[in-house]
Amino acid sequence: MTALKATPTTPPPRLPVRDKAAAGDRAWGGVSPMLTRLAAEEATGVLVRERGSLHLVGGRVVHAESPSAPSLDLLLTARGTLRAEAWQAAAEATDERHATTRLLLDGGLLSPGALELCHLGALYDAAYFVLAPSSTPGRFRYGVTHPLGGVRPVPVAALERETLRRRDLLHRVWPDAATDAAPLVRAEPVAPPAITSRQAAVLDRVDGVRTAPDIARLLGRRAYPTLLDVRRLVSAGLVSPRPPTPAAAPPPAVTDRADVTDPDITLLKRLRDALEAL
Repeated sequence: MTALKATPTTPPPRLPVRDKAAAGDRAWGGVSPMLTRLAAEEATGVLVRERGSLHLVGGRVVHAESPSAPSLDLLLTARGTLRAEAWQAAAEATDERHATTRLLLDGGLLSPGALELCHLGALYDAAYFVLAPSSTPGRFRYGVTHPLGGVRPVPVAALERETLRRRDLLHRVWPDAATDAAPLVRAEPVAPPAITSRQAAVLDRVDGVRTAPDIARLLGRRAYPTLLDVRRLVSAGLVSPRPPTPAAAPPPAVTDRADVTDPDITLLKRLRDALEAL
């Protein structure tokens, strides 16, 4: 018997291992592949999506705006941080070299700390809605800058992580997202639970017409914390989305006149047939 001599074989290549740290930097679970790509190429411009827009400078987000979130000027002026007249004057004086925020800072009308805190709150607030799942593709316009100017740029990875965290928190409080955009109505539970003063202010403004973003603007608050308050009120049985209005019944179908039988005509036909039979 001839013994077979074993021949050395090349070991198979090792399977790739995902770098967890790198995945964390990329905000694993990517909210917007286009935004991730724009960050990688350090793009400058505006990303327009279904529910708002994100302004980027060098691949970082410097401003966000959405119809569902109160604007920066509303948040600054609603609580007396800045006079509305001062904001209006700075906005009208803005040009290519002087951003609105820079004019306010240079004029001593607003402190850097107050502006940064309010700006970041408004940015994350609006970005939550801008990065919501969408049925339409986003588009990016290169080179477009925002007249407000940058205050504190936010890395895309940090913005995506915060967006995912906020989605998860809302889902844990109340999983039905219908409360975020529908008109809200009050319920009358037999034994209403205790609520916080913030929630009471929201509840007082529920009138069957206003939505959570409407109430946020009315109170001069950020929209996302208001969404949380609303979902907690829904969970407590104090608020619910207004049921949709029933569709109007369709008008009765008009029958062709040729198919309509008049009783008198029928009687005449019978008489005629009887006479012909005689």
